[in-house]
Amino acid sequence: MTPPRHIAVIDVGKTNAKLALVDAVSLDEIAVVTRPNHVLPGPPWPHFDLEGHWAFFVAALRDFHATHGVDAISVTTHGASGVLLDARGALAAPMLDYEHDGPDALASEYNALRPAFADTGSPRLGGGLNLGAQLHWMLHTDPGLNARLAHVLTYPQYWGFRLTGEIASDVTSLGCHTDLWDPFAGKPSALVAALGLTGRLAPPRPASDILGTVQPAVADLTGLSATTPVVCGIHDSNASLYPHVLGRAAPFAVVSTGTWVVVMAVGGHQVSLDPDRDTLVNVSGTGAPVPSARFMGGREFDLIAKGIGDKACAADADAVLARGVMLLPAVEPGSGPFRGRTGGWAVAPASADERMVALGWYLALMTRTCLGLTGAEGPVIVEGPFARNRWFLQMLAALCPGGVEATPSATGTSGGAALLFATGHRARSGQRIDCAMPEDLRRYAARWQAAVLAPA
Repeated sequence: MTPPRHIAVIDVGKTNAKLALVDAVSLDEIAVVTRPNHVLPGPPWPHFDLEGHWAFFVAALRDFHATHGVDAISVTTHGASGVLLDARGALAAPMLDYEHDGPDALASEYNALRPAFADTGSPRLGGGLNLGAQLHWMLHTDPGLNARLAHVLTYPQYWGFRLTGEIASDVTSLGCHTDLWDPFAGKPSALVAALGLTGRLAPPRPASDILGTVQPAVADLTGLSATTPVVCGIHDSNASLYPHVLGRAAPFAVVSTGTWVVVMAVGGHQVSLDPDRDTLVNVSGTGAPVPSARFMGGREFDLIAKGIGDKACAADADAVLARGVMLLPAVEPGSGPFRGRTGGWAVAPASADERMVALGWYLALMTRTCLGLTGAEGPVIVEGPFARNRWFLQMLAALCPGGVEATPSATGTSGGAALLFATGHRARSGQRIDCAMPEDLRRYAARWQAAVLAPA
């Protein structure tokens, strides 16, 4: 196969669904279009708008191909999600929103089934954040589902199925706190059999496998060649990690930012991961276990920023330092290293600009906590929206002796997903972040840490 030049990347995050067209040589995004990833109400439960996304992707593929030419298609999506198909390939049930708390109703029954953290690297999470818990709850809630269900696909491969007709799952998505995967043995966990899903979990494949070519109906709708290849696909945080795994020497860490901030440490020092602090073992695009930690940083940013722009300057940072303006965890207490703790302003900001400075520093301190929990060493590479947040980057740079690099692409996961088609990649260095007042920020960080550790 001639190496593709223009790769269309289907990229579904929790907040937005995107199609990005990536140049395979430069990894630049030639074009990006988005639509909100709205959750539809039941019945039977809150679910994602798969048909709306499909119509959007088909139209965007048609436009991209007419304007630029599309040579191949890759897919990346958020984790904690699967799609249930019947024997005809139709939905056996709507795709459950992982934030729905329905699975909590059967938590004790599910806890008796799920394997230990030591076997899966998957922490027990609330709602539907463990895909196994979703499956257990849906199978008990919908009495006819077990009879209808023929295939369980991880989310990237659902779009691969719509494009090619091929059934698969991928190891990076199965390794995203599903409880369904043993990342150390590289095989499904005992939970698959316990749920009665043996033979129905779609065959796991490496993310870089070629699923096939687009179906004739897709070619007709989009104008694409019927020989257009589609890659298996990858979990979005692992898409951010993938370029660095291919092209960097360990140790290093990648901070993938979006609705979730996911910290992934490659080649760091060995630590005992604490599942109660939202640590986990991810599986990289090469199939290797990766110590990881995360928190809902993008959601926390939206809750605190409340839509205000960042016009803060050095004088605002000085005011935050002088008055001790400080945000404590957790803004979103359902996840992260301080899960279950209710935080807020220890000292409230006097202006919107002070709010933005202190918010950026809070998010960096949360990220630094996650880096410590995963044993991270070496340079820290920040991907996605927070790579454009100067207050976040300044604080992180003050606290990370291995240095911080920022790679603020419009869709931080699209380049990694495009690289599933690539060979011989060398990771490009991001912008090195220099901190103008490291000692002041380290003292602030020490006060924040002391406040976090203080008895409630």
